[in-house]
Amino acid sequence: MQSPPEPEPHDLEPARLRHREAVGAYGRQLTGATRSERGNSHLAFVMTFVAGAINAVGFVAVAIYTSHMTGMTATVSDHVAAGEWRLILPPSTAVVSFILGAASTAILFNWMRRRETSGRFAIVLVLESLLILLFGLLANSLDAAGAELLIIAVLGYVMGLQNALITKVSGARIRTTHVTGMVTDIGIELGKATYRNRRAGTPPVEHDPAKLALLTILVLLFFVGGVIGALGYIWIGYPTVIPFALVLLAAGTLPVVDDVRRARRLRRWR
Repeated sequence: MQSPPEPEPHDLEPARLRHREAVGAYGRQLTGATRSERGNSHLAFVMTFVAGAINAVGFVAVAIYTSHMTGMTATVSDHVAAGEWRLILPPSTAVVSFILGAASTAILFNWMRRRETSGRFAIVLVLESLLILLFGLLANSLDAAGAELLIIAVLGYVMGLQNALITKVSGARIRTTHVTGMVTDIGIELGKATYRNRRAGTPPVEHDPAKLALLTILVLLFFVGGVIGALGYIWIGYPTVIPFALVLLAAGTLPVVDDVRRARRLRRWR
């Protein structure tokens, strides 16, 4: 029995082109200016996984959860009450850096939105990925005396960047680092799901299965990312964050490249 003939090279071109177009369309849906529920959810999955990993690396390295602003603020207040002024600096650095990261997201987003760019969201991911990449490559060579505060500042800033980004992307419906809020919403949805609507004539209490599933996945991804980040740091140190940086860079590159190409075309026309 003869095997089927091998496809000619020109027969493969349409399939390759369709695949390339599908990848490009998905990349633009993931981080482009035109948003969808699917794109928002998938971007949240990526960012929550990365946030869990980076948060765990920060804790194993310097004993601070750089995404946990509730805990950091409470720690500052505890040290103030106890008169432990020297201990205020690390958690205060985390809080200030987180705020600066969120502010940077707002500045970048609004600057690019005013110019109607495709990469108004993606540029924040690219910035975050480059910071994490540099951190993973250089952190082991930092001077031990000043390393702790610098590590806290970089990781806090990165967490602020990405939490503000997903807030902008989702219209404040999703937070990738705020697990307390997600767990609270899971509890609310479970309460709605188990509520028995006995009284007739009143609007029924209804839960949102899609929201419950989304929040549950996000919490699990944060957890899994945390496990991988902690184990990775124990095994290889700070370079464990490099793959996470590359994931973010891949997610954010396409809309930014589109903007660069658009800017070049405009220069030629002028």
